[in-house]
Amino acid sequence: MTSHNMTWISYPSQSQLFTSPEEIEAVIASQNIISRLMHCYIAFFVPTGLTAGICILIIFIKNCLQNKRQSLDLFLLHFTISNIIMILLSFTVIPRPDYLTATHLACSALSFFFNFGYFNSQYVFIWTLLTLLLERFPPGTALCKTTQRPILCVGFVLTYTFCLSLTEAVLVGTDNYQLEARCQLDPLFAWPEYEIVKFTFGFGIPSLLQILCFAVLLAKEAPAGAPALRQHIRAHPAVYAIGATIFTCRLFYNIMVLFRTALKLQRNIGTTKNELVMNIAEIVLFCESCASLVVIVCFHKPCKDEVLKVIQKCRRKTGANNHLEIPDTTTTHQNGSQ
Repeated sequence: MTSHNMTWISYPSQSQLFTSPEEIEAVIASQNIISRLMHCYIAFFVPTGLTAGICILIIFIKNCLQNKRQSLDLFLLHFTISNIIMILLSFTVIPRPDYLTATHLACSALSFFFNFGYFNSQYVFIWTLLTLLLERFPPGTALCKTTQRPILCVGFVLTYTFCLSLTEAVLVGTDNYQLEARCQLDPLFAWPEYEIVKFTFGFGIPSLLQILCFAVLLAKEAPAGAPALRQHIRAHPAVYAIGATIFTCRLFYNIMVLFRTALKLQRNIGTTKNELVMNIAEIVLFCESCASLVVIVCFHKPCKDEVLKVIQKCRRKTGANNHLEIPDTTTTHQNGSQ
């Protein structure tokens, strides 16, 4: 692996000298768009996603303590923790349209934890899909027995994603750790191999596995006694809704990551429009983490049932308070002389 000198790269909005009024207006418009999107994300998506994540943690931990745990619930718990990590790290977008200023070393550390959550959520979701697939087509093989031991699966995912994240931290660059730079969670100054590895192992391979699981589910005939396909999907709507959300949002993000790699290989910093679209793609990725947690709360049966119970209890208390009869006290005023 050859070391790259990435000191030449910078953000178009921060480095170019804009002379014409059209260029200045384009930069201002771009910064206004990203600023508004950032404020919408922080105001609406972050509170919703964190609230949903905390609810999921409480419900799943409660079920585990009551020995009501299932493999699917443990995988979704792991998925939830990974997405909460990504939401917390997304607070680095608060300075936009400017960027967080940090040393290369600090930026590499942030990138490591971001990639750890990113890879974790992707691969644990693949195990979730595989669990549902083997539930419908039980082969009785070692793979089926492995999915019935979710702790072992989670340990494998953690080890694998740790190695991937460590590799990505190295590919951010091993030089100039003491220098300060404008920092994104996917650093601009990272080597081109960084984005290539991220696309391959963070989107390409997981997406192929995800498509393969869906293809087998739709094309293969279920054994006798297995529920119908429509009934199977209705029993686990959250997983399939999350699959569509992940694929759509991460497809957009990874296309922009590859486009940025192409610019790096051409030693081109791009335009302010390219920078704007990359920032939008980053916020869309964070919105996906929030949306996935909301989907689990709304459509995964254990979570939905617990939330409905809480809502019903609140309604009963409110209804009981409204029907309390408060006795009317009438005061009779008597005249002094009758």
